[in-house]
Amino acid sequence: MQGEDPFDQGAGSILRQPKAVWATAGASVVAFMGIGLVDPILPSIAKGLEATPSQVSLLFTSYFLITAVAMLVTGFVSSRIGGRKTLLAGLALVVVFAALSGTSSSVGELVGFRAGWGLGNALFVSTALAVIVGAAAGGSSAAILLYESALGLGMACGPLVGALLGDASWRYPFFGTAALMAIGFICITAFLKEQPRPARKTSLLDPIKALGHGGLASVATSAFFYNYSFFTILAFTPFVLNMTPYKSGAVFFAWGLLLAVFSVLVAPRLQERFGSLKVLGASLVLLAIDLLVLGYGDHTTAIVCTIVSGAFIGMNNTVYTELALGVSDAPRPVASAGYNFVRWFAAAAAPYLAPKIEEWSNIHIPFVVAAVTAVIGAVVVWIRRSALTHEAAELEPKHATEDSVTVFAD
Repeated sequence: MQGEDPFDQGAGSILRQPKAVWATAGASVVAFMGIGLVDPILPSIAKGLEATPSQVSLLFTSYFLITAVAMLVTGFVSSRIGGRKTLLAGLALVVVFAALSGTSSSVGELVGFRAGWGLGNALFVSTALAVIVGAAAGGSSAAILLYESALGLGMACGPLVGALLGDASWRYPFFGTAALMAIGFICITAFLKEQPRPARKTSLLDPIKALGHGGLASVATSAFFYNYSFFTILAFTPFVLNMTPYKSGAVFFAWGLLLAVFSVLVAPRLQERFGSLKVLGASLVLLAIDLLVLGYGDHTTAIVCTIVSGAFIGMNNTVYTELALGVSDAPRPVASAGYNFVRWFAAAAAPYLAPKIEEWSNIHIPFVVAAVTAVIGAVVVWIRRSALTHEAAELEPKHATEDSVTVFAD
């Protein structure tokens, strides 16, 4: 709630959580590591499997395309077998398909195994957020910050682990992820008890129906365009930088650290001071400017802008997550599924389209397109600001009027 510090050492502190929450958050770190894991080894994979950049980019496309579609299934499954079993099923799929990815003999096989990995990750990640929100001490705000902390840490560590293991062979990061997720499976089994099931079972169409709410649809639409910008940086920039796995891993590790710091420490304070929508709009515009400088700058400038983009991405991720969960009256797992269903399609499109756009034009234009999509995301927020401010009851500045309301009021 407004004025509360989730890092306060009291009972509601983000740092004082049940073992089940820490086990789920720890496994979430590894799950998010899987997204950025392949970043520093993309050129190595292309060389090892004799594939083009656009073919290798399908590793992201297949992963997120399946993830997007699977979002319609996660609530259906978890409301029937329970959150714990859904988490374990997702982890088991990731372990199997991550290990199989390391055995691939062609880019087609690797793309297929990444798709299976995406299904497991969708089951795990979407359910993990609901489990953390349900089990965490300190209310929704502390739970979301904990989830965003796991996301940021995973995003930071993924490229580093990918670089360290991938320097010997591009196959090792996949085997390493399988081993870490197996440990996560054991931790969830040991520490997480079955969560209460919802009174009403979720249907496959519930996330789509939830998008009928104007506020949630607006957040999802804005996030769709933002995600295109986000994953242009994540999936296309490694080819532009063209560095060794170690150097590329170091760049994206720094990027991930900024993402984590700004999502967990900076974004909440800026939201409290200026309001969520102003922070989101400004961050999207700054991301667009950063993308243009990245696209037209020299190699050193591109490295700096890649790292700096982590700050804007971190802030955006936190605000979008809060808005998606609080903007409608739909159950949080259903709202999250509908929101993610829309936005992950952009994450699937960007890795494939960015290298194609370069082939059709030049190396600058993919970043111009990504900058434009970030601005479109900001425009959607601006146009829909009245509905979003009213429906989401967003965090207002400290000097707001008496009749303002706060996000996630308990």
